[in-house]
Amino acid sequence: MRGGHVMILAASFLLLLTPAAHGGGGGGGFTEGQVRLSGIIIPGFASTQLRAWSILDCPYSPLDFNPLDLVWLDTTKLLSAVNCWLKCMLLDPYNQTDHPDCKSRPDSGLSAITELDPGYITGPLSSVWKEWVKWCIEFGIEANAIIAVPYDWRLPPSKLEERDLYFHKLKLTFETALKLRGGPSIVFAHSLGNNVFRYFLEWLKLEIAPKMYMKWLDEHIHAYFAVGAPLLGATETVKATLSGFTFGLPVSEGTARLMFNSFGSSVWMMPFSKHCRTDNGYLKHFSVRSKKGHAAHLCDDHEFQANYSGWPTNIVNIEIPSTRGDEAYPSIIGTAQVNMSDMEYGFPTQLSFSAREVSDGTFVRAIADYDPDSQRLLYQLEESYHRDPVLNPLTPWDRPPLKNIFCIYGVDLKTEVGYYFAPSGKPYPDNWIITDVIYELEGSLYSRSGNLVEGNPGATSGDETVPYHSLSWCKNWLGSKVNITRAPQSEHDGSDVQVQLNVEHQPEMDVIPNMTRSPRVKYITYYEDSESLPGKRTAVWELDKANHRNIVRSSVLMRELWLEMWHDIHPDKKSNFVTKATRGPLRDEDCYWDYGKARCAWPEHCEYRYLFGDVHLGQSCRLKKFFS
Repeated sequence: MRGGHVMILAASFLLLLTPAAHGGGGGGGFTEGQVRLSGIIIPGFASTQLRAWSILDCPYSPLDFNPLDLVWLDTTKLLSAVNCWLKCMLLDPYNQTDHPDCKSRPDSGLSAITELDPGYITGPLSSVWKEWVKWCIEFGIEANAIIAVPYDWRLPPSKLEERDLYFHKLKLTFETALKLRGGPSIVFAHSLGNNVFRYFLEWLKLEIAPKMYMKWLDEHIHAYFAVGAPLLGATETVKATLSGFTFGLPVSEGTARLMFNSFGSSVWMMPFSKHCRTDNGYLKHFSVRSKKGHAAHLCDDHEFQANYSGWPTNIVNIEIPSTRGDEAYPSIIGTAQVNMSDMEYGFPTQLSFSAREVSDGTFVRAIADYDPDSQRLLYQLEESYHRDPVLNPLTPWDRPPLKNIFCIYGVDLKTEVGYYFAPSGKPYPDNWIITDVIYELEGSLYSRSGNLVEGNPGATSGDETVPYHSLSWCKNWLGSKVNITRAPQSEHDGSDVQVQLNVEHQPEMDVIPNMTRSPRVKYITYYEDSESLPGKRTAVWELDKANHRNIVRSSVLMRELWLEMWHDIHPDKKSNFVTKATRGPLRDEDCYWDYGKARCAWPEHCEYRYLFGDVHLGQSCRLKKFFS
């Protein structure tokens, strides 16, 4: 038998996925429930294709919108008919209905999430889950084993159910997967998809009998992989709300702001305090009191004793002009006609707002006289979130009652954690400009000019989009004793693996490993707990330098997920978590040429095997063929 240990794992796993592995056999065989798992993918914000569901004639453009035409994301039509495109994207800011001239709906199936704009836009926005699905195909996973559940990411959670019955359909998807495959499902959620999955779990409590809730979860969900979850929100949402975020699209920030603020989901990722909660909607549902009452939003004493709601700094610092109403934002024509030096402005007032004040509406009320969009924002905040009958999503998430949870995110990248805004003198939607940005990096806070800023920085920084404070909230799901392993992300022989067992973990405190770090090596740090909750496992994986939008395309993450899933279904596994001792190549792409030794690296795994079309030595390094 040739090939290393990891090669044997991969080959064995391929055998498990074939029908022959499900047949009878000796005592060492696999049961169907152990091997016939399904993978259910819940994509993040802006990661699902939207298609037109109406006919729209676009004047002055040869391109019209017809039923099933791509809307998100068709850059050709965006460039040639931006006003038409916006009609198909915008929603009514209050009731979340479509524009009278155009209606868009999410696409279905894996094609809806793999590549949003083939051939036009490159980068993370266009191709999100394509590499993920490619891995699944390469390792022989059956077509019906991977199920995408795309949704209209423009809608708030209650409207997803009201308009599309999304959570009913998601429940049926789990039940259908169980009947089809004969085993429970593995949930892969990215970014906003984690918020969607959280809402689904709370909605499910009210949908089925209380005694059946845990039984349903155990039967239908084997493991939950939370990838890049904004568990306490993301500060970039505030920037998108006040000044716009273009996603790299060829539109102005003002246009991007108009579009983003028409979506009810724009509030879903607002930063909030970990110290503030609402009444338990589940218990209230079964109480004798009226179920129509609004949940009380209360904060404990820690909220008023800790600076910045426990975040590294205040989320928003904003200059409030001394004049009010239209005079504060003269029109472009008016600006041209009036000498600004003659205008009698008083000194502006600078106000600062913490995460709690952003999520409870204090910030929006403070700028109500200075921003015409504040009324819409406050309405959505209160109606779709504070008064949601299932859950106020702007509250911290306790550990879901699932058997296996893996929280995965990137760290150690420069991430925005606070902003300074000032009036621009222009009309809405360009009435605010960003005067400064606060970043977290390497355990410190910096301004845009590079100056150090006082605050409460975390042990490291976030994933370039979501701050570390929000990503790492899932460390609170770990117990009082945690096993920590740090290993290089690239292939290694196990000599550089560091392990700490039974590390003390205090509630709501970060777990910081006392381990060495080479400046040239990217690591992955595993925090694992399988003892604090009987029959349940919790793990947190931190990947150095893994970008928020690129993490689902990371070959390192896919390798670790693959080994973890293979370990889970192996009947002879001897530990709760897969060993991190060695990491050899799993695919031909993982083999490379070692120029120092004039041979393929990892000779126990890889060999030189030229095929027609190879243009360099590294391409001809391939995995050794597996023979038994």
